[in-house]
Amino acid sequence: MHVLQMVGVGMVATVLVALLRPLVPGFAMLVGMLAGVVLLWMVVGGMEPVLATLSALAEAARVDHGFLTTVLKIIGIAYIVEFAAQVARDAQENALAGKIELAGKVGIAVLAIPIVTDVVQALVHLLP
Repeated sequence: MHVLQMVGVGMVATVLVALLRPLVPGFAMLVGMLAGVVLLWMVVGGMEPVLATLSALAEAARVDHGFLTTVLKIIGIAYIVEFAAQVARDAQENALAGKIELAGKVGIAVLAIPIVTDVVQALVHLLP
């Protein structure tokens, strides 16, 4: 999707939420969440060329496909967690937002363990 289309969706949603919040706060939050999901969907839809390019670069560099997959999963977790935490903050649930972020950090750490292990093993083999 074109960036201007995404900005347009965001601006229209912002105006709607600003107008609805004093009248119907619950509905305003739903409109904001829906706009966020639409924007996320638009961004994910435009990622296919990026993923294809990264995959081609990884093959050319002879990087294990598992590494690229893991890194992309980590990036995906980071974006999804940030989105969910912002939704929680919009709903005035700052403590819940912090817990969502903590869960995301733990998930990223768990996914990163095989990469860190391989890097450490490679370093150990390089040392005399």
